[in-house]
Amino acid sequence: MMQRIRRLRQHLMTHSRGANQQSSAEGGSAIIEFLGVALLLLVPLIYLILVLAKIQAATFAVQGAAKDVGRAYVLSESTSQGAARAAAAVQLALQDQGFVAADGTLEMFCGQSDCLAPGGTITAAVTIPVDLPGVPNFVQNFVPVSIPVSASHVTVVDQLRAQS
Repeated sequence: MMQRIRRLRQHLMTHSRGANQQSSAEGGSAIIEFLGVALLLLVPLIYLILVLAKIQAATFAVQGAAKDVGRAYVLSESTSQGAARAAAAVQLALQDQGFVAADGTLEMFCGQSDCLAPGGTITAAVTIPVDLPGVPNFVQNFVPVSIPVSASHVTVVDQLRAQS
């Protein structure tokens, strides 16, 4: 019985020494492998987050602009004043989200010949191109480097509006 215990003890001692020798030979390689894999996964993930954040900001900008254009237009006294207010509303909404107002486009459609007639509708559509960050210009010949984001909003002119 004592011999079996000694043999078992020797067996355990020889195997534990081998394991220690292997781990000291590979010491630190797990950290390097982890950093390599982490970089390969995190860089595209961070880029995706940046692109999605920029597209979301553009979505907020065009939705707010389309809604504000309708409000500004129906509250104006004349169509010329409404057009000026609509342009200012688009500029403010796009700049609020960090976009250049000149890049945005505004299209307005009236449901009747007189845009400000009581009960009439005004449809405002705002579009802005979102450039993908970090994409060089020479790539645009092969793949699109901007994503158009647009929104539209229909506003009804108040039924009790006084005729001008």
